[in-house]
Amino acid sequence: MVQGVLGRAVRARWGTIGALLLLIHPAWAANKGNPASGSVPVPPDLLLEGGRKLSFERVFGSEKEVLGKPKFWTKLLNVVAGEPEYHWMIRPYGIAVDSHGRAIVTDPAAEGVHIFDFEKHKYKFIARLDKEKDAMRSPQCVALDAEDNIYVTDSEAGKIFVFDPGGKYRRTIGNLKGGEGYFKRPTGIAVDSAAQRIYVSDTVRNKIYVMDMQGSVLQVIGKGGTGKGEFYYPTELHLDGDNLLVVDAMNFRVQWFARNGAVEGTMGQVGDSLGRMFRPKGVAVDSENHLYIVDALSGLVQVFDRQGQLLYYFGKRGVNLGEFQLPAGIFIDRSDRVFVVDSFNHRVQVFDYHGLKQGRGAGQ
Repeated sequence: MVQGVLGRAVRARWGTIGALLLLIHPAWAANKGNPASGSVPVPPDLLLEGGRKLSFERVFGSEKEVLGKPKFWTKLLNVVAGEPEYHWMIRPYGIAVDSHGRAIVTDPAAEGVHIFDFEKHKYKFIARLDKEKDAMRSPQCVALDAEDNIYVTDSEAGKIFVFDPGGKYRRTIGNLKGGEGYFKRPTGIAVDSAAQRIYVSDTVRNKIYVMDMQGSVLQVIGKGGTGKGEFYYPTELHLDGDNLLVVDAMNFRVQWFARNGAVEGTMGQVGDSLGRMFRPKGVAVDSENHLYIVDALSGLVQVFDRQGQLLYYFGKRGVNLGEFQLPAGIFIDRSDRVFVVDSFNHRVQVFDYHGLKQGRGAGQ
């Protein structure tokens, strides 16, 4: 749910877990060392039915972690002059991973976007707050096209900012005369390069806008309400094959639509027990077509089949590895690596899902 619009304090209480898992029965393996820090215990593997498992891979929250171990002369310089000032995540929200494995993370509190390239040990921070024209003030969600161009919704400016893969500003979608944005509060975004379409949720208007790549509106999906095809604060979006998944936040559900806007399914109901939703955030799909839904209130990621049956879950509220504080965005890449934005712990946690069908294209 969008910060400032949907935020409210709610007491979390989870009921007793009975016979929970239909497909997957978890068992816990022994602890192992933390690949990120080498000393902090990491979550044990979650062992699942049929040889599946979910493993913790890493955590990152700053520029320093992507640069790798400093060389001798760098260490010496740091001793003499002090360490440089690194960029840190403040309150990260959305995430996407490009074709080169770079993690692109929006950070409304930092008023910019972090790009982490672990393979090349490079980091970049994108910001436009100082620009007189088209200043980026509150970047919310992020999506990529087939060429790894970066599309960022700005919930305060009411626009979409487009950057090339290197982070260079290219254009803005949604500008009106006078400089104001077309959207009231754009949040979720998905890009379909093959069909040359951009999907954006306008949370305040309770609508999904379908645009061409130049930003012309071709279709509007939904209206305010509780029925099928209606929304009450729609937020995150995810394209999955021929379906568009929409987190219908204050209706406490996920709906999915055909490309023509027809409702094809809905899942979820309000509640603070397992299998229900109270503060749904990000949504993603793995190689076995399971839906991963982040619940910010409980600090859980719940995994469902397409019939809405809860398969398994991971996480809880907390600050240790494998725990979350108001988690938000989620992204699953082509290798079934699960990236979870752990917003109020100022970090991203990465897990590996070892399923039965590796290799299907996943992610936005």
